[in-house]
Amino acid sequence: MAKKKSITRISDKKRGRPKIRFSIWGLILIFTLSFAGCFIIYMLGANINENFWSDEFDKVIIENKADGFAGTDTADEDAQADVNTKDDKSVSSNPVVQSEAKTEDYLDSCCLVTDSLLLGIDKCTELKDVIGSDALGAASCNSVTIETAYGNNTVYETLNVKKPQNVYIMLGNDIGVSAVDDMIAAYNDLVKNLRGSLTTADIYVMQLPPVSDGNEKANNALINEFNTKLLSMANLNHVYCLDTNTALKGADGNISEEYTDAGSGSLNENACKKIVEYLLCHTV
Repeated sequence: MAKKKSITRISDKKRGRPKIRFSIWGLILIFTLSFAGCFIIYMLGANINENFWSDEFDKVIIENKADGFAGTDTADEDAQADVNTKDDKSVSSNPVVQSEAKTEDYLDSCCLVTDSLLLGIDKCTELKDVIGSDALGAASCNSVTIETAYGNNTVYETLNVKKPQNVYIMLGNDIGVSAVDDMIAAYNDLVKNLRGSLTTADIYVMQLPPVSDGNEKANNALINEFNTKLLSMANLNHVYCLDTNTALKGADGNISEEYTDAGSGSLNENACKKIVEYLLCHTV
């Protein structure tokens, strides 16, 4: 007689029971151990690398800048604000309006750059620091060298050695010979370079005086065109512009006869004194 096989059935309840139980305390323990391990590695790195902290904080600052945070740029913004204030002042006041007259000792802080227009002004006024030559002109102001106590150098090189507090520039004896746009372009390069290097100096560009009807090189329409573009150039570069044209103009729109030499038509001693008087009353 065959033996009966016994079959043991596992209940559905036992079959569905998980083999590993979930424990919140186990998860907390794993998190705590992981945190402790990372902290220990972090502190070991700080002890091994002497520049660890500076490297980490520098990295944070750089990342903040990249993300557009402005907290670390406060000093830069303040400095830029100062520059913008000066820029706004110079542009809004051009041509420079009349001010309280400076005393003549103000001229000790001034250097005049000129061509044949005002050479010799140091001999009849208290404006003694003058650099220039007959060969100098607006169109050639960056290439012509002039002989001074500092050697034979360009205007830009000479001024960077002298570093005056106030720079006055009257160039343009080549009006009617050089194209006005070429004169202004070269003038612009000189002023832009000077403003970049002489950051604490005040720079004044001086408009050309009018001429008489009999002038062989230029006429007042051409001079007015030059002066208008000179004013725009001054505003563009945030430097000051003096209306020395009006200062020497007569009732008929030409240069007043009292300011020209009867023989040559060039500016005379009266004109030089008038120009110095004008700049002393037109400062910022």
